[in-house]
Amino acid sequence: MKNIVREDRSDCRNLTVEERSGNRAGRVRLYDQNSIKEMNWPDTVDGRYARLYLEPMMLDGTQSYISNVETTLLLARLDDLVIPLTVNEAEYDNAYVCSPYTHYVSYAKQELNMLQKPVLEKGLSVLLSLLGWGMRQSRINKVVHVNNWLLSTNLYPAMSGEQAVKLLVAVQERYPKHAVVFRSLCPGLHPDLTDKLSEAGCRLIPSRQIYLYRASDPNFGNAKSRWLLKRDYQLLAKHGYDFVSEADMTMTDIPRIAELYRLLYLEKYSYDNPQFSERMITTAMATGTLRLYGLRKEGQLDAIMGYFCRNGVMTTPLFGYDTAVPQSVGLYRMLSACLIGQARDNGHLLHESAGAAQFKRNRGAVADFEYSAVYVRHLPRGRRWCWSLLDRLLNRVGVPLMRRMKL
Repeated sequence: MKNIVREDRSDCRNLTVEERSGNRAGRVRLYDQNSIKEMNWPDTVDGRYARLYLEPMMLDGTQSYISNVETTLLLARLDDLVIPLTVNEAEYDNAYVCSPYTHYVSYAKQELNMLQKPVLEKGLSVLLSLLGWGMRQSRINKVVHVNNWLLSTNLYPAMSGEQAVKLLVAVQERYPKHAVVFRSLCPGLHPDLTDKLSEAGCRLIPSRQIYLYRASDPNFGNAKSRWLLKRDYQLLAKHGYDFVSEADMTMTDIPRIAELYRLLYLEKYSYDNPQFSERMITTAMATGTLRLYGLRKEGQLDAIMGYFCRNGVMTTPLFGYDTAVPQSVGLYRMLSACLIGQARDNGHLLHESAGAAQFKRNRGAVADFEYSAVYVRHLPRGRRWCWSLLDRLLNRVGVPLMRRMKL
């Protein structure tokens, strides 16, 4: 970060860059569990949402809400932005949302069977094991994640590239021995952020291929995709399901909601996904931080989704269905059609994360890549090499391979 970060931090790590220079405008303030009550929350849509979602986690601890996330949660206040930070030292068994090791090694190993090429899978598994050993040696999990809402997809508020760099500077000065990472960046959605963070010295390291639905666009998809969505939606009437909102849900539904998420995201996919507790779902329902909808039949919920919107984009961190129901019934197809319908009604771009590639493409989704902006220039060489290797491997090999195989 040339000419931005000063090297002498011995007596000023708890102050912001602007405070030390005497300029109080646009300063970054950090709040921890002990000082959160002193925070002046901005009276904006994003500020109110941040308080409802983040304050309980700050006061009660993240593991009360997401059982496999052990981290120190901080809040950064910059202008009218409230940005969550997570600080980790190692925690190699954490969910991938705050563990680069889990994301690039543990979870990646579990997804190799998607390639359906046994020889390639075996070779890549060996490579990942070697890479994982090196990552541990280089302490890759000694990291601060910026704008980390501890969800599969971190939506960004209306943040400028200059504000992102200010956050980078403040965090790097406060934590000079940690890598600094901005997850969930997509150049197509965040051009200013990715450009400015790259100029400040961040590496853009691919994390996953994602799928975007511009459902509010009248030209969204094609005739085939529109026909498929219509057919998927008609399955509700065929199988006797009602599409219900949270107004039709009660506290007695919460254990079932947690079960449906567990059946899909944890048991079918991976326990390295965030493991939401019933308390998380109860809080989301009470505060409205997730808009809950489900498919109910004969009084029982068989599918659930919970989405939120920010800065013109919506995503669904809570999604699940009863995997014991025969696939021919089409719970996933029904729920996905309802979700796209919500995006169309709300006028939002739908960020559908990763997975089910062909299914999503067939229904009009456009593939893109998500990156982590990683700043490690301040770290010794022994801590930087694994990030450099990931940069080369994923940008030169991983992304072209995924594009070719349409994963």
